[in-house]
Amino acid sequence: MSNNSEITKCLAAVANGKGTFSIEEIQIAPPQGDEVLVKMKAAGICHTDWDSLSWGKPIVMGHEGAGIIERVGPAVKDLKVGDSVILNWAIPCYTCFQCVEGNQHICEKNSAVTAGNALAGGHATLESTTYNGQAIERSFALGTMAEFSLVREAACVKVKSNIPMESAAIVSCGVMTGYGSVVNAAKVSPGSSVVVIGTGGVGLSVVQGAKISGATKIIAIDIKQERLDLAKKFGATHFILASKEDKLLLEASKEVKALCNNRGADYAFECTAIPALGAAPLAMVRNAGTAIQVSGIEEEITIDMNLFEWDKIYINPLYGKARPQIDFPKIIALYEKGELLLDEMVTQTYPLQDLQKAFDHMHKGINAKGVISL
Repeated sequence: MSNNSEITKCLAAVANGKGTFSIEEIQIAPPQGDEVLVKMKAAGICHTDWDSLSWGKPIVMGHEGAGIIERVGPAVKDLKVGDSVILNWAIPCYTCFQCVEGNQHICEKNSAVTAGNALAGGHATLESTTYNGQAIERSFALGTMAEFSLVREAACVKVKSNIPMESAAIVSCGVMTGYGSVVNAAKVSPGSSVVVIGTGGVGLSVVQGAKISGATKIIAIDIKQERLDLAKKFGATHFILASKEDKLLLEASKEVKALCNNRGADYAFECTAIPALGAAPLAMVRNAGTAIQVSGIEEEITIDMNLFEWDKIYINPLYGKARPQIDFPKIIALYEKGELLLDEMVTQTYPLQDLQKAFDHMHKGINAKGVISL
């Protein structure tokens, strides 16, 4: 941090918008209004961060993270210097139609989803963060892959726990997305059967959400045996090693049906981020079952409408329908009781300078979840 009491200088991962990034020095103005300056301690790594390299403009990277409040603006009400916080990328306003409806994750004013840009989040000025003398946006109005981040108070959830910051950081996207898709969106019922397609960080969070919800049959599907072995540790009860040649997982769906009284599972969750598998959960659920597309496919795909027969439901929730001030503390409480594993999900940490190595490991599927330690 700079000796200058006004401007904070720090290192950050900066994407150039053309497919590459570098570690650079950025400058951050002091917090204004309801803004807080967070000394970042950890930043999770996911495919969205990789995608951000090609968003067509320079940005400070990162949207999962946890840290400690360094400074507060004059309008901040509930946070103070020294508080530990988890950052939330879908920043709510709490007053728009969707927020009042309980859909804080798709806020009409501040959400990156509805605003369609990396600055969404309602920051007072774009010029609050600069690089090489020019204003630069922060990914999802956060930019967690930096030594410091300037965010709105509404982006912070206070952590009242001794949880390691690396474990806290992954709550803010991957864990919330998987757990929330089970608990908030699908509302998985006790005694039910659940299929989880893809057992990376999000898939393992689905497995854990299903276990916590009381599902008695949790079927994990992956193309890597080591991931299936990991899924067992997190609560999966049955395992299908899929073939890479089974492009639409139709053969795997036959195994699912054989495990579920030849009718299919009650719920099936797609967690691979592979567009071709967008319809795969429909082939694995029973009539009147529920298929959940968790990984956020954002392109046109073809679906055989016969897969919807009969009375099947297909949902595409965002971010596990997160209500961060409610859901994050619940997740931490489950962690503290030993019912939800987070430390075990962080399989490797990296310094900021090794971000490329972390991305390489992510693409190879080496980690359940990789985290940058800051």
